[in-house]
Amino acid sequence: MAKRVAVIDIGSNSVRMVIYEKTSRFAFHLLYEEKSKVRISENAYSNNGELQAIPMQRAFDALHDFVQIAESFQTRKTLCVATSALRDAPNRQEFINKVKHKLKLNIKVIAGEKEAYYGAIACANLLPKQQNALSIDIGGGSTELAYINDKSVSDTISLKLGTVRLKELYFDTNDIDGAIKYIDEQLKNIPNEKIETLIGIGGTFRAISNAIMLQSCYPLNKIHAFEYKRKVFEKFIDKVLKSDEKGLSALYIESNRFDVIKPGTLILQRLLKKLNITNIITSGVGVREGVYLADLLRNAKDKFPHNYNTSVKYILDAHVQDIHFSNQLSLLSKKLFDLTAEYFEIEKEYRTNLSLAAKLYPAGRSIHFYSQNKHTYYLIQTALEYGFTHKDITLIATLTRYAKNKLPAEAHLDKYKELLPAKQTSKRLSYLLSLSIILLSHRPRNIDFDLHFENGVLHVKSKSSLYLAKEALKKLHCEHEEFQVIFNS
Repeated sequence: MAKRVAVIDIGSNSVRMVIYEKTSRFAFHLLYEEKSKVRISENAYSNNGELQAIPMQRAFDALHDFVQIAESFQTRKTLCVATSALRDAPNRQEFINKVKHKLKLNIKVIAGEKEAYYGAIACANLLPKQQNALSIDIGGGSTELAYINDKSVSDTISLKLGTVRLKELYFDTNDIDGAIKYIDEQLKNIPNEKIETLIGIGGTFRAISNAIMLQSCYPLNKIHAFEYKRKVFEKFIDKVLKSDEKGLSALYIESNRFDVIKPGTLILQRLLKKLNITNIITSGVGVREGVYLADLLRNAKDKFPHNYNTSVKYILDAHVQDIHFSNQLSLLSKKLFDLTAEYFEIEKEYRTNLSLAAKLYPAGRSIHFYSQNKHTYYLIQTALEYGFTHKDITLIATLTRYAKNKLPAEAHLDKYKELLPAKQTSKRLSYLLSLSIILLSHRPRNIDFDLHFENGVLHVKSKSSLYLAKEALKKLHCEHEEFQVIFNS
């Protein structure tokens, strides 16, 4: 697969382009993103699906610039897909031929079920593992759904439900009862499996989740994998449907969504009445990522290898220069955890997070040596994007921020209290990471000491003097006052 790949998604409402760069076999990161709200389907649904001249020209002009941008990044492959607006348009070939002839860009019009599959494999691979989940992607012209269990995708369906479609056919004439009847008829086709979690893809869902995040003063600025409960969701969408434009603004809905947010919200409200969903999770990925992953993982059944995380591997590829030390630190942190977790009353579930914090700790050094912790913290908060809950990300980032020097500040623990474990647990995990770093102060080729823990005392036995470790340990405070480290030669 090419090192840099552009993916263009022509939707009913917007056209978007992303450019991804591979750093190793399955690791990648977002290099560039662009979006234009061309609304190619404008006035199409009231004209038997026919694309109109002005919206087509807007879309063509945006694609012209997208192609130029992709060339500037020296992409070696461009994947361009079109969804509902072109799929439903009798005159789509006119637009496709013009783009192919003048821009040398091949547009692939994908079936609705394929669109649902692309969105679902993006969620299955790039969100934390989900059980009994339904993905929903509300677009301008259609809505795609798929059943996700673990990493498997099934029951992909596409419905002729979309924000622009409903707006033009019902909302513009204030026929809300007609819209409800039409939505309910379409929703008869949804999967019958027991659904526990709803995964939201697309602009309507992200707009709602972003507004909920802002209203609740949520501490982490990250929409992907943002989770909340059904009651919060129901209460908020009821407010959206009852609000005028001033009310929508007060709810933190952006003005460019005022005309389409209610049709999309009504779809969600009617869906909730059919399913006994308890959890809501927001996806920052969708069709574009699915198209890219289907190409990247084409020889792996569209799944990453077991226990592989693309974000962790990207950070290691791009920012950790001494992989041997990173692995040593991770190994030692797990050893210390296994020896002391019961004594420190730390639950076993935090072992993996401690290990990852240790592995990624050196990353910030690639940016600036003297502010390593600050940069590692920022990298983890932002670039540890895929496959982790917000609680995972916040804990891993927190451990690296305070590593080696001190325990996490009370102000930090208070700010992120809804995402972090109990203060005592956070502090003791932080201490174990700091102790791991200190014990490797002399950067041995191979770990040259043995560890033994008994009655609250960690015995470190080595033929080496471990002088730097002993000096550094004097400055490190342990939250558990009775815990001791003793060096034996």
